[in-house]
Amino acid sequence: MTTTPVQALRAVRSVAVEPGPDLLDLLPVSGAHAWVREGEGLVGWGCLARLEVSGPDRFAEAEAWWRSVVAGTDVVDEIGVHGSGPVAFGSFSFADGGSSVLVVPEVVVGHRDGQWWVTTATGGTSLTAAAPAQPPGAVRYADGSRTAPEWVAVVAEAVRRIEAGQVGKVVLARDVEARTDQPLDLRWPLHRLATDYPQCWTFCVDGLLGATPEMLVRLERGAVTSRVLAGTLARSGVTAQDERKGAGLARSIKDVEEHGYGVRSVADALRPHCAVLDVPAAPFVLELPNVMHLATDVAGQVTDGSTSFGLLASLHPSAAVCGAPTATALEVISEIEGLDRGRYAGPVGWVDAAGDGEWGIALRCAEVDAADPHRLRLFAGCGIVSGSKPDAELAESMAKLVPMRSALEGQPVTAARTARSTSSAD
Repeated sequence: MTTTPVQALRAVRSVAVEPGPDLLDLLPVSGAHAWVREGEGLVGWGCLARLEVSGPDRFAEAEAWWRSVVAGTDVVDEIGVHGSGPVAFGSFSFADGGSSVLVVPEVVVGHRDGQWWVTTATGGTSLTAAAPAQPPGAVRYADGSRTAPEWVAVVAEAVRRIEAGQVGKVVLARDVEARTDQPLDLRWPLHRLATDYPQCWTFCVDGLLGATPEMLVRLERGAVTSRVLAGTLARSGVTAQDERKGAGLARSIKDVEEHGYGVRSVADALRPHCAVLDVPAAPFVLELPNVMHLATDVAGQVTDGSTSFGLLASLHPSAAVCGAPTATALEVISEIEGLDRGRYAGPVGWVDAAGDGEWGIALRCAEVDAADPHRLRLFAGCGIVSGSKPDAELAESMAKLVPMRSALEGQPVTAARTARSTSSAD
């Protein structure tokens, strides 16, 4: 575990401010953190305190560190809303051995339900748009840990193990390398993601950025919600055709089975923390610009005093990003995937002084190489169950890479572009 000193947090104040520019327009070139959906959320920059932690107890260690930071801070919160007061942005590794991070920015700006505020230890409260984001120039792609044909073979092996009864579901990830002509200005893809995917949570934490459609856990004053996504189809761009595809997705035995694993995983993890838990009987179809998902919103009331860290420890990894049974799926992933996921498919979001917060799953994302700002790894994953077709899963993975590719290239996302992108792994 590595930390930075926290003496700078002796006093933190949240004050109301006049509405400013778009939240993402406030971000400077370096040190940016973001959690934005439909123009609202939090952005921050700078670093007052930082924690890096790894291992199976990373959520508990992060909670203990954050409690110590907050306990030593004199807080003046004139706003009193979800996200005001001291806030840390965080991103956790998928696997126990990876590195996870919490960062307390020097400045946090929030916008929610018509209210704007600034939280800072330095006293500045003016909101001024930063210099415009700079494009990355030409973007070139290359195979990641495996080529497309190699990954198809891995999917086939997972299907073989599933149909042999070794495991029920396995989620397999793949990565693609991207190189940019210019050092990447993170604000460039962040703006594109927020514009193209307003229903998703656009995030940036310590060089990991993306737009996730999946809320792993939202906790506010005991009320907890979790959005489960599993089951995916690429959109065609033709309204009538997409309506038929959406109806077919909701009836698909394979996709409904895959989705059911995810819902049961989340419900089983939350139930010990909640006196009452609402689990809808059937999913709905969530339509995004490039794909459709089966989605279920699970909701409850936490009664055991758990913070969002405690809930994350119970929820991660869910069947939506790992498989089922969890321990067996993790073993299969370790044996055949051939990929260091890093913080891909781990929790990403923010936490406040009370331990409440919002944590999505780091999907539809990329991680910038800390040693080379021209290099990124783009990630996508697919849930494999009995009956999965390896070539169809490859096409689905390409559709899931479209958000980050389009954001880097500055091209609008369309269903037609999604269809073209599934035809190659360039």
